[in-house]
Amino acid sequence: MPGSKVTRPRLDQPFVTGSIDTLTGTVPVVPAELTWRDRRGGHKVRWGIGRYTYTVDPGLYAVGSPTDLSPVLVTANYKLTFDALRRTLTGRDAWILVLDTRGINVWCAAGKGTFGTAELVSRVKSSGLAQVVSHGVLVLPQLGATGVAAHEVRRGTGFRVLWGPVRAADLPVFLDAGMRATAEMRTVTFPLRDRLALIPVEAANVVALALAVAAGAVVTGGIGPGWYSVARALERAPIGIAAAFAAIIAGTVVTPALLPWLPCRMFAVKGAIVGLAAALLIDLAFWSAGAPFSLAAAGVVAVAGASFAAMNFTGTSTFTSLHGVEKEMRLVMPWQALGAVLAVGLWIAGGWL
Repeated sequence: MPGSKVTRPRLDQPFVTGSIDTLTGTVPVVPAELTWRDRRGGHKVRWGIGRYTYTVDPGLYAVGSPTDLSPVLVTANYKLTFDALRRTLTGRDAWILVLDTRGINVWCAAGKGTFGTAELVSRVKSSGLAQVVSHGVLVLPQLGATGVAAHEVRRGTGFRVLWGPVRAADLPVFLDAGMRATAEMRTVTFPLRDRLALIPVEAANVVALALAVAAGAVVTGGIGPGWYSVARALERAPIGIAAAFAAIIAGTVVTPALLPWLPCRMFAVKGAIVGLAAALLIDLAFWSAGAPFSLAAAGVVAVAGASFAAMNFTGTSTFTSLHGVEKEMRLVMPWQALGAVLAVGLWIAGGWL
């Protein structure tokens, strides 16, 4: 079974600064402070570069000089998640148990089952954790609760699961309060800052599609009387390019920014509303060109494209359940496809009319 192989963290990983000898072997020590390399890697992943290989070896790590009484914090092997946890531990001594989540963050991995009971039980045993700590408590992020059955972990390892706060930033206060969480620590929020932080990776996921649409519009823009005209293609190119990138901006930037205030629960509809506003702006900008069919095509691209791009944001949001995403895709993707076909027809017709 993939991921079931017992692995011990490598000491040659760039973020490892030393090691601690325990009864069960050598445990790597990692600093709480992030280096320039860590920050550079985090920025690259935010733009979708190396997203699926940005991982940490699963196993047990140490921060500071932990003892058998130090807390054990459980996390995923997505390095962005791992870094978010360790940077909250400045000046503290703690153990970090990293599960093999295939490079996926805690919340998504819990939904997929990789941040789950079987992996946690297996990792506790393979790390020899029972011989390292004496308190028998595992602190898990609350967002991993959907994948872990605490009673089965207790039965399989002898360790008690204690649910930590939603956000890693609240860990210092949580630990100082005797591992007691406030109501605010239990509340999932998705403020503007968090939504904006996710825009780059979502935009990067669809920018290639936008470039393809823009290129296709430029190439096909020359079709018309006399079959093809380069001059006509260049004349119509600005409209097609504007439509492609307006769709991306509307769907991946404006929609996430305005998410709580846009009507309707479905992200595809939220995106379509913003896309309609973008279509009106395109019409105003190019109205003097006197190209009604080309402008109509651009409007359809803006609406359908923004709808599609915004729908992709459901996997990044706290607003929609997995069932809701699947239902939404079944409902709206046929309409988005129909919009693409209609846009092509209107664009081609615009070469003659």
